[in-house]
Amino acid sequence: MPGGRLTYQDRRHIAAGLAEGLTYTEIAKSLQRPISTISREVTRNGGADSYQAGRAHQATEGRARRRKQAPAPAPPPATGAPGRDPQAVHALKERFTAAMITTGLPRMTARVLTCLYTTDSGSLTAAELVQRLQVSPASISKAIGELEQHELIRRERDPRRRRDRYVIDPDVWYRAWLVSARQNATMADLARDGAEILDSTTPAGARLQDMSQFFEHVSQNLVQAAEQWRQDFMSRRTTDR
Repeated sequence: MPGGRLTYQDRRHIAAGLAEGLTYTEIAKSLQRPISTISREVTRNGGADSYQAGRAHQATEGRARRRKQAPAPAPPPATGAPGRDPQAVHALKERFTAAMITTGLPRMTARVLTCLYTTDSGSLTAAELVQRLQVSPASISKAIGELEQHELIRRERDPRRRRDRYVIDPDVWYRAWLVSARQNATMADLARDGAEILDSTTPAGARLQDMSQFFEHVSQNLVQAAEQWRQDFMSRRTTDR
């Protein structure tokens, strides 16, 4: 099938076909074009009842000129410290983001967390995140909300700039780990209640009883491991000082 953009003659052919009552399939076949090309062309230019070849051609040419005149987006600012390999840093961020996605975080949320975590300051404003990731403020706002919900970041006020800054704390994973432990404890309580309601001597009740014991065991171990890490962490910080 012919490729390339539709010509003015193609558009005249489309208009004539529509006037004759031909279907998109019939018009596409006569022009040897994909049906999607014809349907998209007609839809974006007023529909079958209002399609005009001249007006459609002018509109398309106008959109093409605007695309050529539009300035290219500014590249993200360089954030690496001297001596760091930019390609290696970029690859690290991609791997970090991919790893966070496998834990269940949406891609944009994972990108924001990666950006904060790999920034030396560990702290950025929403505007700085927008600039670095080249995305909309709404996307950043949604991602920030998700990260705050999981307690992976905290918000602090910058009195000089009157803006909120989003911060990665040294014990971020400790707090996130406790959130996970609380979720497991909630599942344990739910399963225990279910076992009582369904009777733990029945197959369904026994299944929920096993589930309750599992999540209770995991929750307790998560808390113990987190507390042990925190004690070691605080001891190392005190020694280093």
